[in-house]
Amino acid sequence: MIGKPLQIGPVALESNLMLAPMAGYCDLAWRITCRELGGVGLACTDLLSPHGLLRGNQESLDLARTNEFDQPIGMQLYGADPKLMAEGAIWAADHGATVVDINMGCPVDKVVKKDGGSKLMCDVPGAVRIAQAIRKALPDRIPLTAKMRLGWDEQAVDDRCAETLACQLTDVGTVAITVHGRTTEMRFKGDCRRDGIRRVVEAVGEHTNGTVPVLGNGDVKSPEDAIDMMRETGCAGVMIGRGALARPWIFRDAWGLQTTGTVPPRPSDAEVACVIRRYFDRMREYRDDHYALHKIRTRVSWLVKPLNSRESSAKPLQQAIRTAEDAQAVHAALDRFLAGELRAGRGAAATV
Repeated sequence: MIGKPLQIGPVALESNLMLAPMAGYCDLAWRITCRELGGVGLACTDLLSPHGLLRGNQESLDLARTNEFDQPIGMQLYGADPKLMAEGAIWAADHGATVVDINMGCPVDKVVKKDGGSKLMCDVPGAVRIAQAIRKALPDRIPLTAKMRLGWDEQAVDDRCAETLACQLTDVGTVAITVHGRTTEMRFKGDCRRDGIRRVVEAVGEHTNGTVPVLGNGDVKSPEDAIDMMRETGCAGVMIGRGALARPWIFRDAWGLQTTGTVPPRPSDAEVACVIRRYFDRMREYRDDHYALHKIRTRVSWLVKPLNSRESSAKPLQQAIRTAEDAQAVHAALDRFLAGELRAGRGAAATV
């Protein structure tokens, strides 16, 4: 599977790498920033509430926003009501979705307390009914996928919950499964358990005669991690989330390593600053200055990580962006950094 683009039902992707749906991070500006750098086969939206979409809630509509540069796009729905989820899937199909995905893996309290996300794995028949309802509602051109964990807890792992659910989902028309290698109780702690992902890969492979791809997710922070994930689990592709936050070019690098055996050169500091600038400007374009300023302040610690080295730290740049009062101040901080300012020597006081 290494170096082989994914086929998800009728949809052919350009790589076997996906940008994961991440609550609070996967807005349109971020998806296009990652796509522009290369290697992204499919990008997913933030978690979408069918109720919010159908009511026209502005926050939900903003999370689902897409355009011609954001293709192919997976829209991920969360919830526990089959009828409502099916109606949300129809909305997604009518508003640009290439793929509809069911969230069966989110461990966040506000999602699981409403019986959505990874709570669905506690009721396998109910989760299958949701998938069946969505599949019946969707047009044939739009494939249905699902993202899950290894189970709610260790007992669920022992009971082979993920393997059982994944196989039953394929019986009702789910054509790809992504598995995050942790339980709900682990949340994001501990190590991703690739052995658990492998068991799902093997179960689905045997159940479907290899016709339904399984993707691995969790702790992929480098191109080498992506290769190791595929080799150790046998998965057909990799979904990357947090590993892209500091290095959105990880998809380009991982695909390059798969197809050429080498990783492209690391972006220069000027190129990294350009990525930050373009991402910020896209947030302004697709939303507004208030949104862009809020998000760049909260994400800047991730974005400047590649600018740190053994010799110098980008903390002064990080601080300048975090305290910027307007868009012009953000651009001015990046300009100063490129001019050699807003850097600090390791162990030295920040030069601002």
